[in-house]
Amino acid sequence: MTGSHYLDLAREKLIVALDYWNIEDARKLVRDLGDEVSFFKVGLGLQLVGGNEFAKELIAEGKRVFLDYKYYDIAETVQRAVAQAAELKITFLTVHGVASIMKAAVAGRGNSDMKVLGVTVLTSMDADDIKEMGFECSVEDLVVARAKRALEVGVDGVIASALEVAELRKQTSNKLMIVSPGIRPSGGARHDQKRVATPFEAMRAGADYLVLGRPIYAADNPKAAAQAIIQEMADALRPD
Repeated sequence: MTGSHYLDLAREKLIVALDYWNIEDARKLVRDLGDEVSFFKVGLGLQLVGGNEFAKELIAEGKRVFLDYKYYDIAETVQRAVAQAAELKITFLTVHGVASIMKAAVAGRGNSDMKVLGVTVLTSMDADDIKEMGFECSVEDLVVARAKRALEVGVDGVIASALEVAELRKQTSNKLMIVSPGIRPSGGARHDQKRVATPFEAMRAGADYLVLGRPIYAADNPKAAAQAIIQEMADALRPD
């Protein structure tokens, strides 16, 4: 396979997080990135300032949208919310990794092509955080347990740190899609993330998609930053 093939493959696997608090900033980044990026995450920062309409706008422009609202509510509410997202032609959607919530999300998705992803443990959390939540186990054990449950109830994939990807592949017989946030280019600042990996490490570990926000939108040249990350991902996809 040629180098351009791996670049195209890496480009498909990059999700840029539009972690803004107003739509115009998000629109500007999308314009600045141009054809280099086609997949964008819309999260809670944009939800109450027109995030849903903005998601429709991106989809109309041929972009893919990852709606990262991390639904956490009673089953009926989750099911209805997920059904509405499916009607919008959202590509990925997140719900909390609790069995009843994930089951409701699968029901809400129905026969649509939208992929439902269960959140295992946020990459901003570490062992102390989950202990405070009442879990007397390691982060990896909790991630694996939630991923196994996700597989049982029919969820398409999980959100998990690249640090847990290899173990998840083993424990779920490679049957779940894995989307990894908490990605920082080599030498980059961790910011509020505690469990991080480089794009190269994450792809080599077996992540299907990587989510990056700050390393791109806070860069002096976001498009150049995205291109460098895509190159690093492509290098990892290329066999040695």
